[in-house]
Amino acid sequence: MYIQYVGFEVADSSRVYAFHVINAPDAARDFSVTVQSQAFRPDGLKIQDGPCICFARLDKELRGPTSLVECHLMIGERDIKEYLEQHHAQNPHGRKKEH
Repeated sequence: MYIQYVGFEVADSSRVYAFHVINAPDAARDFSVTVQSQAFRPDGLKIQDGPCICFARLDKELRGPTSLVECHLMIGERDIKEYLEQHHAQNPHGRKKEH
């Protein structure tokens, strides 16, 4: 399976990230993932996290039966919390955790 990030659009209160998925022998499909603008705040997601969190969510969904995956997904608070714990975890000395 190949997931290609296509780009994003800024809407009134959100950002919509577009992806093109090729999963031979099935036909290629297009997906979009929406993140509410309020998620991008000092204690939340950084703007540069947008494509990564959306890619991770789409990848997670596609690991199940792909015929059941909706073409439009939403990033929720649970997704944000899990992403921040994995990617922005701080150690007791205030430094970023090494991966």
